[in-house]
Amino acid sequence: QLQLVESGGGLVQPGGSLRLSCSASGLTLGDYVIGWFRQAPGKEREGVSCISRPDHSTTYADSVKGRFTLSRDNAKNTVYLQMTSLKPEDTAVYYCAADRVINYQAMCAQKPKGYKYDGWGQGTQVTVSS
Repeated sequence: QLQLVESGGGLVQPGGSLRLSCSASGLTLGDYVIGWFRQAPGKEREGVSCISRPDHSTTYADSVKGRFTLSRDNAKNTVYLQMTSLKPEDTAVYYCAADRVINYQAMCAQKPKGYKYDGWGQGTQVTVSS
């Protein structure tokens, strides 16, 4: 199973911004569908945003539309999740996942249930609080 690395989490005030990064060594992220997920304490995992390949079509959860932007930088082998206008309800551990096969919209919908992606990161904590 391939290993991804997330970074960029932290503590931010409501209305603030953060940029999360998802990178990997030894593989080309441009060959994979990449998704960002989050899980808050006591809540189920949620698909936040996913990006297709080779085109860079994106999909977003309704809760983050207009505030989050997902993008790829293939030259840096990195996928970025730019988060703006952050709210306390965005507080969660954020994970990125990669898969060669699954459709990017299905990935964010977490369908089919039980599907195992090619790899996950270890997660990065995002806390939105004053």
